[in-house]
Amino acid sequence: MLVYLGTVIVIDVEHHLILHPVSLVGAFLGFWIGILLHGLRATIIGGVVGFGAMLAFYLLGIAFVRFSARLRGQPIQESEGIGFGDVNLSGVIGLLLGWPGILAGLLVAIILAGAVSILYLIFMLTKRLYHSGLTIPYGPFLAGSAIILLYLKDIFAG
Repeated sequence: MLVYLGTVIVIDVEHHLILHPVSLVGAFLGFWIGILLHGLRATIIGGVVGFGAMLAFYLLGIAFVRFSARLRGQPIQESEGIGFGDVNLSGVIGLLLGWPGILAGLLVAIILAGAVSILYLIFMLTKRLYHSGLTIPYGPFLAGSAIILLYLKDIFAG
């Protein structure tokens, strides 16, 4: 699973994409490993919650972009804060972490993304390279949270 998550990180950083066939492979791996780690019920609930939570963020992002464009009187652009590949990846990670592990996975991903984004913003501002269209892929933070919770949890548990 570590190879799969690493592949997702590299592709998303380089191309800002998480392809659906890659997510499908991850779903099979996550389902199988999730059942071994947590059982069938926790695995399925984790997958549904992971997918559903990120789908809600995805739809809220689209609604926010449309609402803010209307407020500014600009034409509505079809842009997304997160892509649907991130939604699929969150479902895969939900299968992998199970229920309630997906809640920790999403929280760790949000914290990682926030911390790195702040540091990146400060760096770009100090180098005078900041512009309003800068984007950071979210998939690496989702994958990173799964790696932390699966492989490094004993280090953090004490």
